[in-house]
Amino acid sequence: MLVYEYLPNRSLDFFIFDSRLKIIHRDLKASNVLLDAAMNPKISDFGLAKLFGEDQTEGNTYRVVGTYGYMSPEYAMEGLYSTKSDTFSFGVLSLEIVWELWKEGRALDIVDSSTMGGLDSGDEVMMRCIQIGLLCVQESLDDRPTMSNVIFMLENATTLPSPKKPAFILQGKYYDMDTITTGSSTTPSTNHVTLSTLIAR
Repeated sequence: MLVYEYLPNRSLDFFIFDSRLKIIHRDLKASNVLLDAAMNPKISDFGLAKLFGEDQTEGNTYRVVGTYGYMSPEYAMEGLYSTKSDTFSFGVLSLEIVWELWKEGRALDIVDSSTMGGLDSGDEVMMRCIQIGLLCVQESLDDRPTMSNVIFMLENATTLPSPKKPAFILQGKYYDMDTITTGSSTTPSTNHVTLSTLIAR
């Protein structure tokens, strides 16, 4: 197992965001984020990672690997991956963490008062994390923020853009909710229902 640690001297930060090489993890999920004694996250398991050169922005594969719940739609359906694929995975992971805490009645445990960055309350921080998570899981990779923008949004109390309606995937195709609700000729399903009435004797 290979674990990289973030150091203030920009070792990991420089390596991932400012280097001529870009790393696409391709399997960012809860079990691949380890926590140290101080609860600092460490990304692990770079076995499926791909390296991009300075000018490369996306790649393509015929063999999709990783965990489907965390994969971006373009990677799962077409084998296309980019830095925005990891942004999608980060969004799923963020929403998963927020959801678990909310479900257990510990929603405000996500808040670290030393890093609230001018936000007024824990509720505001929680809603901000949800909104950033939703921005990260946008259907179109062009609508997703870069990870450096995500870090900026998490550390600062700037106004966030509104996320678009999510898409959903059905039988090898994915559908945009706006197209379906506006009466497009494409039907997402051909399911039928049969109702039977039972009469007691």
